[in-house]
Amino acid sequence: MEHLLMRLWENMGLRITGPMKFRFLMQPAMAMFFAIRDGLQDAREGKPAYFWGLFSNAAERRAMLKDGWHAVGKVFILALVLDVVYQFIVQRWVYPGEAVIAATILAIVPYLLVRGPVNRVARISHHPAKEPKIGS
Repeated sequence: MEHLLMRLWENMGLRITGPMKFRFLMQPAMAMFFAIRDGLQDAREGKPAYFWGLFSNAAERRAMLKDGWHAVGKVFILALVLDVVYQFIVQRWVYPGEAVIAATILAIVPYLLVRGPVNRVARISHHPAKEPKIGS
């Protein structure tokens, strides 16, 4: 198990500086684009922050996961395919687990980290707290 974790850590580091390193910028940027779009839509509809809602709203969890996957699924699949291509070019072998981890880091994590805060910022900026009147 330790060998597996060491190989994973080493190989993940090589992905940042190796061929196809552009994807470490483009795929998170694409995921964040969709997160911003969906976060603004959530704010307009009065939905809770996405990541928080996944844990706190059990009744809507399945619908929320489906909605999130619909938005970021293509980016995840692209990240997965590009990582398999990268592995084949560099390592001459494919480690499926590493590909899934890399795709998750490049697509799903940025989406989860951005969608909820965008929702909250949009709500606050569109509905600021009413200021008390001076002299009242």
